[in-house]
Amino acid sequence: MTEWSTPHLKVILIGNSGVGKSSFMRRFVHHRFTNLYRATIGVDFLTKEITIDKRSVILQIWDTAGTERFHSLGSTLYRGAHCCLLVFDVTSSVSFDALDVWKKEFLVQACPSDPSAFPFIVLGNKIDLDYREVSPSKAQQWCSEIGAEYFECSAKEDIGVDTTFHSVARAALQYLIRHHVENGEDIQITQKQQKKPNKKCYC
Repeated sequence: MTEWSTPHLKVILIGNSGVGKSSFMRRFVHHRFTNLYRATIGVDFLTKEITIDKRSVILQIWDTAGTERFHSLGSTLYRGAHCCLLVFDVTSSVSFDALDVWKKEFLVQACPSDPSAFPFIVLGNKIDLDYREVSPSKAQQWCSEIGAEYFECSAKEDIGVDTTFHSVARAALQYLIRHHVENGEDIQITQKQQKKPNKKCYC
């Protein structure tokens, strides 16, 4: 039997450059937002421990560069992922249309054992802006076609960030458990044991 006291879940953020992947990740982990745009060079990486369904898990969040010259990093970065977050900007139809290519490229390079069962979650960012090119219904329709959950958020205004990441963590944990069960492993996730206080007094 395999026991995990705190499972580590690898989550990949992909999408075009400028859609707000880094802002979304940093808002969740550090509770901060900056209007200063800085393109991710290669990859960025943060971790955060959260509780899902009374289980502690550690999210390993990988933020990828959305430019062509860094796509070669994909095969190394994507392998071993437990969930993929496809991010687009609701004010940019180009970024939404690109998600299908990002999804296909991820599956090719990550090589999951069962591509049809791998969990994808789609995120429409920047809903705080006054205009949009991608309607919720259009995004939801595509998500229904590929079997993905859909969320909308604003990293700037901290809308929907925690909700999205908790759903990502839940999907990643379920995938991790299912993957090990399919490989014939009996697993058990145990809770952390709190240390009992020392009642002895040496006064």
